[in-house]
Amino acid sequence: MKVNRFWKLAFPVLATLSLIGCSNSQPAQPEKPAAEQQSATDTAAGTAAKQTTYPLTVKDATGKEVTIAKAPSRIVSTSPAETEILFALGLDEQIAGVSDYDDYPEAAKSKPKVGGVVKPNEEAILSQSPDLVIGGISMEKPVAEKLKTLGMPVYVTQPKKVDDIMANILVMGTITNRQEQAEKLVAQMKNDIARVKDAVKNVKPEDRKKVYLEFSPGWTVGKGEFMDELITMAGATNIAADTEGWNPISEEKIVKDDPDVILYAKGITDDKTGKQLEDIIKNRSGWEKMKAIRDQQIFGMDQNTLSRPGPRITEGLIEVAKAIYPDLVK
Repeated sequence: MKVNRFWKLAFPVLATLSLIGCSNSQPAQPEKPAAEQQSATDTAAGTAAKQTTYPLTVKDATGKEVTIAKAPSRIVSTSPAETEILFALGLDEQIAGVSDYDDYPEAAKSKPKVGGVVKPNEEAILSQSPDLVIGGISMEKPVAEKLKTLGMPVYVTQPKKVDDIMANILVMGTITNRQEQAEKLVAQMKNDIARVKDAVKNVKPEDRKKVYLEFSPGWTVGKGEFMDELITMAGATNIAADTEGWNPISEEKIVKDDPDVILYAKGITDDKTGKQLEDIIKNRSGWEKMKAIRDQQIFGMDQNTLSRPGPRITEGLIEVAKAIYPDLVK
């Protein structure tokens, strides 16, 4: 399997966003009059099923307000993570189109395709007559603006931390009138996090394992992103935590840092060399001296659960924690 074309397109965008997108990295929040008051009303009334009041105005990751006139009945998602959220909220019938890279759950594969994540096909989106378009921050601005000029609500997301991902799920639950489903999903995710944190709570600071993560040939991740946070939640130390965002690696620095564990994304092949990422890591000059490789502590992670900021991110956390501390996390 060759490297996922989504990653090839998204890496430069993600690297750039880590520098220019920080000011907009707060999770999108519903405006108080439309959502928070509704939540407060539901809580006070003790209603069994929360209902969203429309029209609803929310603010997305770009800081723009988006007004939703009614519960969306035809939704186009141009981001695999957001598509996973929509399916997890039980919106299969409302999903009218997805990006070319959407492959989970299985039902996503049969949905009409609307192009790439960075540059979706405007005509393909319009052909589905959506009443809501959801995209990641990597969607090209001209595409989003054109859709907005046609009177289409476009909601853009940019979750950078695990808390942002869960907040995003709750907001999408409010937008789509699936509040209860969103709350149950987030509760399960919080249970996953608590399970891992409880398992590693007795790991002393001086005993924390050093971890190196490579999610694409020659790329790692530092502070400020959810992949780094997964390592920290798992009771370990990311050796790239002295950097910010997505970074090309320094092979010499990694050898010097001498990680205890190496994690990498499974199923990734370098298009230039045709080599599997695991083989690339194991055969770099001088890397055989590192503790992780000497002790055979190198583990492949499912690339989608590791990299998609959606409902399966805590499954990725558990997978990461089991690889680092197999005796603690069962």
